[in-house]
Amino acid sequence: MAPSLPQFSAARMRSYIFRLPLFTRAVILIIVLIWFISSVQSMWDLKQWGALIPSEMSLKTLYRANTFPVIHAGFFHCFFNLFALTPLLERFEAEHGTLTSLALFVGPLSTFPAFLYTFIERGILHMNTTILGASIWVFTLLAMEAVKTYKTNPFFQLGDYKIPTWITPFVMVLFVSFLVPNTSFLGHVCGLAFGYGWGLGFLKFLVPPENTLRWIEGKMNLLGRLPHYVSVDQKTFGRFGVLPSTTPNTDTPLGYVGASGVLLQRHPRLLKLPPYLSFLCVIIGIGWLLVLPLDDYSRNTYISENALLPGQVHTYFAGSDQHTFRGYMHEVGALQEKSNTEVNDKLEEILRSSGLKVARQKYEYRSAGGVHAGENIYAILHAPRGDATEAIVLVGAWVNMDGKINRSGVALVLTLARYFKRWSLWSKDIVFLIAADSKAAPQAWVDAYHDAHQSPGIESLQLKSGALQGAVVIDYPFDHRFESLHIVYDGINGQLPNLDLLNTVVSIASGQMGIGVSLQQMWHHSDSYKDRLQTMLRGMMNQGLGHASGPHSSFIPYHIDALTLQPFGNGWQDEMAMGRVIESTFRSLNNLLEHLHQSFFFYLLMQANRFVSIGTYLPSAMLVAVNFTIMAIFLWMKSGAPRPTSRSNSAPATDKTDLTIVHKGDLRALVSTELLAVRERDLFLPLGTVAAIQFLGVIPLYIFNHASSSILTPIFYTFALANNLLPILLSALLIHFSAPTTQQYHLLKSFSLLLLGLFLSSLATLNFSLSLLVGLLATPLTYIHPIPSSSILSIIAKILLGLLLMAVGPTGVLMAGSWAWGWSVGEVLEQAAFGWDVWGMYTQVVVWCVWWPAWVMGGVLLFGRPRREAGTREIEG
Repeated sequence: MAPSLPQFSAARMRSYIFRLPLFTRAVILIIVLIWFISSVQSMWDLKQWGALIPSEMSLKTLYRANTFPVIHAGFFHCFFNLFALTPLLERFEAEHGTLTSLALFVGPLSTFPAFLYTFIERGILHMNTTILGASIWVFTLLAMEAVKTYKTNPFFQLGDYKIPTWITPFVMVLFVSFLVPNTSFLGHVCGLAFGYGWGLGFLKFLVPPENTLRWIEGKMNLLGRLPHYVSVDQKTFGRFGVLPSTTPNTDTPLGYVGASGVLLQRHPRLLKLPPYLSFLCVIIGIGWLLVLPLDDYSRNTYISENALLPGQVHTYFAGSDQHTFRGYMHEVGALQEKSNTEVNDKLEEILRSSGLKVARQKYEYRSAGGVHAGENIYAILHAPRGDATEAIVLVGAWVNMDGKINRSGVALVLTLARYFKRWSLWSKDIVFLIAADSKAAPQAWVDAYHDAHQSPGIESLQLKSGALQGAVVIDYPFDHRFESLHIVYDGINGQLPNLDLLNTVVSIASGQMGIGVSLQQMWHHSDSYKDRLQTMLRGMMNQGLGHASGPHSSFIPYHIDALTLQPFGNGWQDEMAMGRVIESTFRSLNNLLEHLHQSFFFYLLMQANRFVSIGTYLPSAMLVAVNFTIMAIFLWMKSGAPRPTSRSNSAPATDKTDLTIVHKGDLRALVSTELLAVRERDLFLPLGTVAAIQFLGVIPLYIFNHASSSILTPIFYTFALANNLLPILLSALLIHFSAPTTQQYHLLKSFSLLLLGLFLSSLATLNFSLSLLVGLLATPLTYIHPIPSSSILSIIAKILLGLLLMAVGPTGVLMAGSWAWGWSVGEVLEQAAFGWDVWGMYTQVVVWCVWWPAWVMGGVLLFGRPRREAGTREIEG
């Protein structure tokens, strides 16, 4: 017979959490609160103040012997200690009582190990190692449990060897010391010493006298005042402190745990908590984002890949190469009015004269009823010291993202091609790509390079090299001197290049060449909080939109680190300085022994030299997403609550026919049968409605990605009008044909918010900015519920909330964004369709298949009218 493994039970887990006794709850709350305070502020260093530092121990700082167990180094330290401590402390408190636990853990079980550790560390070892964290309590309690286990089961056997069970905690201390860095072996051993002493009975004199504890309980009426309080006689909990049960109680159809769960479900304080907790998550998420530009939450950039050696070589691009550049500038200027084919004929002649292999590629895309066609030309410089397995790409689009002829950029690519050909130091092939435009052409070329193109619209490449290690794009449309360098690094769908590549260019430009560097069109950055925040928010907006910000964006989905360099301003830097920046960058990339991987792929930049990584900023979006999940779970629990009866308040509440005895051992309670009744949930209508509205998102997704550009504007305004009427119509149909109850409206909202929270929390790990933006705009949906009253105030409230929903809905935000950018709605939708057809953008999927269905469901709830069930009284919300 196969062994059966224990199955996870959400009901038992919930029951376990709800029955935690008072002191255990207080310890958990204090530890979490201290961790949170130490994480969100830097004015008061709690760790330095409360940690156990042997050299700092004196009569004035004896408090450290009590504070160090509740202070932790970070989130994971706090989480794992709480995970280990909670069941052990709960068991100790259930056995010895709340007052005893309070007296021992605030007193000797904290202070005595602290004094022992201080004596050994400072007096014997002459060291000063700081310790903090609740792990000392964990091992104290483990030692107590080990001694109790030893008395009933002295040995466990491995083969022919019998191993005493009391040594198990000591073995765990050794494993923790070996496997977990920065742990204190001595501190854990001190905790074990007092745990063994307690278990063997040597420290029982520390327990306060039972008569004294009983007198305190009686005088303060702790059993009557404090929920979850454990009395001294170890039998009675307070009002809601019910012990778990493994077998159902035969006196009630629910069993012991079920009764406790339902009683907790009806507790008014618990029912009021989730909406406030949900709102708190949103506020903390926004606050978390706003503190990121501060020095304490961001850090300076650095090079992780030592092989890059940026700025460590002397550059030779100067002198005669400037005359070559000016000659090519004259050639490019003469081609400005020529066709794409004529331009490529001349460029092919120039590239072949430099001794390079040259090929062309035609492409054609169809999007929004238009055709995007052209011809790319590229050349390959085979590395004298390489084996054609790796390559770097230098790109100069003929037309940049703003529609301007990239005169100096193309001339510089041609000049560098001629210049690089003269050097024999290259270990990687160099590909020189002159794309016909900056949007479709680079995507066609990189797709064909990886054989991911769609024939016959896109031609295959005649020439190829090895795996592409990086790409640099030159966007240099003017011919005067420039002041600084603007780096564009945003990729499609929020993807980013490895931070090492950007740091390399910044190090070369600002350090080696003395050229200023800017990001996100922040032309003059003062490194103030305002400028840092503005740079970060601009980057988040570009990342959230998911569009291509330059020709480099097409390379990033293929794990090719790429960026675009744009000179700007009027200064004394010339094209030779720009060429030397590119030469030094390519020399650094030429040094790579493997693909860039050591640095960050998920980050937010505050300026060229300051960033935050995903581990720092991700909680912001996660907290906003968790807000929806909390409300979904709350509504699910609320939907299972018993119906509020319409029985008169004067009716006797202790009618014997309405009471059930719930007991477990010596614990008995008289509970109303009405409270013990778990309400059956009617799931068909809510599930069917949410699923139908979820699939409706496919309609606008298909329409706006396949309609012709000439009719996109009228289609959008027609859809916007129908969209604003759709929730009212769906709500009316539901009321007319199904007449949903309050429970069904709760379930509709629960399922909708659950899906929204699930999608956004998953999306946050892929595109943090898009997840956060949609989450913030959808936050009002958390608090929308039916307003069945027909009073004037209710009607006004419903109208105002309806206007708010219209403003923060997908169509309202799209119209506002179009106005802010100075574009028409049709142009925005045309670019979105181009991104869908050419770049593979998935922003539209999030908008129409995640955000829009939740918005529609919010409107259905707002205009809903719950049906009053027979024998019940109506409860709003």
